[in-house]
Amino acid sequence: MRINSDLLILGIGNFLMGDEGIGVQTALALQKMPIAEKVDVVDGGTGGFHLLEFFEVHRKVILIDATLDDHESGTIRLIKPRFAKDFPRAMSTHDIGLRDMVNALQLMDKMPEIFLFVVSIESIQQQGIELTEPVRNAMPGLIDKVLELAKELQPELSLEEALQLF
Repeated sequence: MRINSDLLILGIGNFLMGDEGIGVQTALALQKMPIAEKVDVVDGGTGGFHLLEFFEVHRKVILIDATLDDHESGTIRLIKPRFAKDFPRAMSTHDIGLRDMVNALQLMDKMPEIFLFVVSIESIQQQGIELTEPVRNAMPGLIDKVLELAKELQPELSLEEALQLF
């Protein structure tokens, strides 16, 4: 694993289940931008314990994931969870693995500072990589918010440079 900085941007979700893959799709878009040379940007897939090493070696983590909640589809919220119970109750299909991983990090005293961007989705589609219109329309704003937070967390980053390819 190559480590560029103390900051990890991690998109999680199932790419093959439509809106549930918004985290992965966002990470893939960010990997094509200059920011990927200065911070670590990872497509974390469906999460779980195989991501533990990424959390152990980064002091700050920006997570991006879908959530099933009462908000309008495409709504973006930033949450700063400190414990597994602080994660939204209705996160997408890999919720249990992520919560278990956070509990493990706390037990090992290796918990990084986590910032969680959740994007509200209406449902989990069974097949397909296409995002619904509300979630697709939210993606540019989500990328902007992730880049702004990355700049705040890593002041040496040039936000203008990160936005060049967007």
